[in-house]
Amino acid sequence: MTNASNTSDFGDFVQTFQIEDLNIRGRLIRLDEAYNDAIRAHGYPPAIKQLIGETMVLAGILASALKYDGVFTLQVQGDGPVSLIMADITSDGAMRAYAKIREGVDTADISGGSIQQTVGAGHMAFTVDQGPDTDRYQGITELAGATLAECAHNYFRQSEQLETAIAITASAGDGDAPAHAAGLMVQRLPSSRDGDEEEENWRRAVVLMSSIKPEELLDPALDASQILFRLYHEDGVRLFADRALRHECRCSEDRVTQTLRSFPRAEIDDMADDGLITVTCEFCRTDYVYDAERLDAIFAGNAPET
Repeated sequence: MTNASNTSDFGDFVQTFQIEDLNIRGRLIRLDEAYNDAIRAHGYPPAIKQLIGETMVLAGILASALKYDGVFTLQVQGDGPVSLIMADITSDGAMRAYAKIREGVDTADISGGSIQQTVGAGHMAFTVDQGPDTDRYQGITELAGATLAECAHNYFRQSEQLETAIAITASAGDGDAPAHAAGLMVQRLPSSRDGDEEEENWRRAVVLMSSIKPEELLDPALDASQILFRLYHEDGVRLFADRALRHECRCSEDRVTQTLRSFPRAEIDDMADDGLITVTCEFCRTDYVYDAERLDAIFAGNAPET
């Protein structure tokens, strides 16, 4: 087994690997600070924290399998108590996420369960945005499954992409214990080998992946190489350089100013509270506050520097 990383801390990274004898490519993802930073400012109950961790894992692991220069976004949307969970990741590894709770829902009543119990009937959408001069790629699948992993499996079954199996887990943390999230994905690579042999290899890879326990994926005492060795040491595992991930929100004064300028001034004034307009970022909860003088400058086209 070739080891490209010996990090013993839990870390924030995606580890790409290949199971040589089985013709399988895979990825292992772990989120520590990126996950904790994403949920810190929101006061979510444990069930929603866990869902956000799982969504970030799925977004990160799917994005790592794509070649893109821009933003990969995963949205899970439905008619349940949690109406939206959104996570995105840039091509250089900056992640962020948030959940939107339906108005009137008491968060104390959200205690976990299946996707149908928390998000309800809806869909999962994957979007790759590489800028204004390129076409956006989007894949959509119904929320058919009890977990996010099962919903993702449904998407891959319906598409013409590589056969894929995914395991996802997240711990919301307890007291002083930090939140951790992790996932494992294996994909069957195209091959000219005998069909029966390839089918058997694929079944073996999936069965072995399914044997991993959530507590193993979330165990900070086990690094990526140890986990993969436990699973696939008999089949020849090769690790590639891992990719670092981090939490980073892309909100800014300039983006908020541009958004305000896109509305008629009269509509902006109608939204004022005690003469102030406050715009709050859904992801990081940063408040951007504008008084009448700043709004005058914005709509005159010469907003003052901040």
